[in-house]
Amino acid sequence: MTAPNPKLDELVAVLARLRAPGGCAWDREQTHESLVKHLIEETHELVEAIESGDRDQLIEELGDVLYQVIFHSDLAAHTPGEEFTLEDVAEHMSAKMISRHPHVFGDTVAETSADVVAAWDRLKAVEKPERTSVLDGIPAGMPSLLLAEKVLGRAAKVGVSVPVSTTGSAGSASFADENQLGAVLLGIVASARSSGLDAERALRGALRGLQNEVRAVEAGD
Repeated sequence: MTAPNPKLDELVAVLARLRAPGGCAWDREQTHESLVKHLIEETHELVEAIESGDRDQLIEELGDVLYQVIFHSDLAAHTPGEEFTLEDVAEHMSAKMISRHPHVFGDTVAETSADVVAAWDRLKAVEKPERTSVLDGIPAGMPSLLLAEKVLGRAAKVGVSVPVSTTGSAGSASFADENQLGAVLLGIVASARSSGLDAERALRGALRGLQNEVRAVEAGD
């Protein structure tokens, strides 16, 4: 009987061969930590491929990210104390997706995307009771603009909002499209650069202030 995913099985076998005795010295020396920079780079290349709309590039970059998942799984399979495989990763993800979609796999009703998101948040709260703040679980290492969007969304859940800029260098708070928004953002970064300011650090600093405000509201201060 033919395997349902022969090419995926072949890729797993290729990685296993590279990391086996007599394989590739570089591959055998890697750790979860040493691969982080490669995962970050491959992820950004995938984003670029998605935005370019190039089918062949998308296939290639998806493969590179998939290879990172397989690599980490193989590392774990041969690391005492970890000892999980790609099958374990897939099994965990399948169970997670099924449990997070009771409106598909169960009897719960969620007719709109907003209903789905609300149900997802409730399920996460049950699954991760150790998270006591809406900010818990947000990776601090996210790019600052993505981090800002994430923190703003979580802050709104506890009634903390940030005034929308309507004047100054940011221009109007209303944008016709993302091209216009992008031009304004680029202009802000250029202005910051000409003034000797670090836009990335500035935004992260503002986000820390917003996060402190959120935590103060949650604590009842």
